[in-house]
Amino acid sequence: MKDIYKSEELIVPEGVKVQVNARLIKVSGPRGELNKNLRHLNVEIKREGKDKLVFAVHHGARKHVAAIRTVRSLVNNMITGVTKGFQYKMRYVYAHFPINCIIQDGGKAVEIRNFLGQKVVFHVNMHEGVTCEISAAQKDELVLTGNDLEAVSQSAADIQQTCLVKNKDIRKFLDGIYVSERGVLEQDA
Repeated sequence: MKDIYKSEELIVPEGVKVQVNARLIKVSGPRGELNKNLRHLNVEIKREGKDKLVFAVHHGARKHVAAIRTVRSLVNNMITGVTKGFQYKMRYVYAHFPINCIIQDGGKAVEIRNFLGQKVVFHVNMHEGVTCEISAAQKDELVLTGNDLEAVSQSAADIQQTCLVKNKDIRKFLDGIYVSERGVLEQDA
């Protein structure tokens, strides 16, 4: 059954500027600017007043209506990114051979050495806008920060997937670099 009209609203906070032009969304705030192309989704995006966005679907089937919440969440994540930023923390897990991580290019790349005692050096580049650093507060921890949630989480996934245990029983060999914590960079006061 099709819904004749479904919509959701999103309030834009102060200090954030959102521009919508034919489903090309540009969000700018105190931490920077993010752009996203949502032309592949058939959802109407319009402004109501200065601080409200409305996402609507006309005559939509169930999956078409589900795209409203997806688009709203994407724009909300962009707003959170330009106001607070995102942070992922990753911990090294090892049983015998300590994993060594070296930050390169000022936080734009990570070099992983001695994973399971291997001589192979793994090199992982961060996505655009993501910086990586070794945590000063916690031993064996990487901290990834950035404004774009997709870029930060994909960089963390790239690091984790680089350290896969091959040709061994993964129930016994739990070595790797795993996401231990994720959240926003600046907490509300």
